[in-house]
Amino acid sequence: MNSVQNNTTIKTLAEKLGLSKGTVSKALKDSHEISIATKNKVIEAANELNYKPNHFASGLKSRKSKTIAVIVPEIVDSFFSLAINGIEAATQKKGYHINVYITHDLICKEKEIIKVLSDGRVDGVLISICREASDNDHIKELIDRGIPLVFFDRVADDLEGGKVVTDDFQGGYIAARHLIEQGCKKVYFLSISESLSILQKRMEGFIRAMLENNIIAPQKNVLQISTEETKSLEAIKSLLSNPEERPDGIVISVELLTIPIYNACLELNINIPDDLKIICFSNLLYASLLSPSLSTITQPAFEIGQQAASLICNSIERDTIIKKERIICPSRLDIRRSSFAESL
Repeated sequence: MNSVQNNTTIKTLAEKLGLSKGTVSKALKDSHEISIATKNKVIEAANELNYKPNHFASGLKSRKSKTIAVIVPEIVDSFFSLAINGIEAATQKKGYHINVYITHDLICKEKEIIKVLSDGRVDGVLISICREASDNDHIKELIDRGIPLVFFDRVADDLEGGKVVTDDFQGGYIAARHLIEQGCKKVYFLSISESLSILQKRMEGFIRAMLENNIIAPQKNVLQISTEETKSLEAIKSLLSNPEERPDGIVISVELLTIPIYNACLELNINIPDDLKIICFSNLLYASLLSPSLSTITQPAFEIGQQAASLICNSIERDTIIKKERIICPSRLDIRRSSFAESL
């Protein structure tokens, strides 16, 4: 009997009471976020099971590590490199340092990282979720543990928390409208995920612009492209080689498809922008140096990083969990040679 009682944990109490571990933990700490009735219920169960808190572990947790975890899908994409710079600039002012974790857009890796961080070794977490995510239970568990968390760019719409984003719907709309204004009649949208919310919103904005310009069934012009270099190049060449389906305008939803499209056009002797006009969601520093220079929907990546870092630092310092705060940083349209029709 004593061995069972001595092994009673917050998880044991949570399961007995049908509450989350985070709620139980806050109740035991007399948090203002928990009702008196719930606190009494938790304390009663703790006494009944002879719960003994691990004071050593609690002592470690109470001492701030001054460390914030930053979880990103990749760092090759210039957006995430710039966002990390913004995060670092803001956290340094507050006396925090960051640990960067890369998921390589794999859900198994994201879950592994979250599991490592769930022991409270960092004061807070900034995350841009991977495109493979079909459920976010692992992130919810981290939130339930009371660890401050803020999403940036790629967010989980089904979870509460701070979110710092751009207006992706508006970006998709502006990109498609720009190509239509340049005289394009058959515009395609290239994506890499059907589930990632930011790409869904960009696609929805694209479809809205197409419908407003009397283009029938624009959903048929949305293609999912592999992120594997050889497969993406072949898929794009297949699209551009079909005389019946060949587009005269393309909205590229992610930066990593830029080079495959330029290479495909080079191999097929397709002239940009005379034969095909292109605009891309991108923060490429060398966009203006490509031949031809690349028109972009440019996200304020550095600002997004700064804003996300400020949110998480405030949450840590005030010892509060952000539930519904959402910050939208506007993107901008940078028109360059790849989409510009000089004759119009």
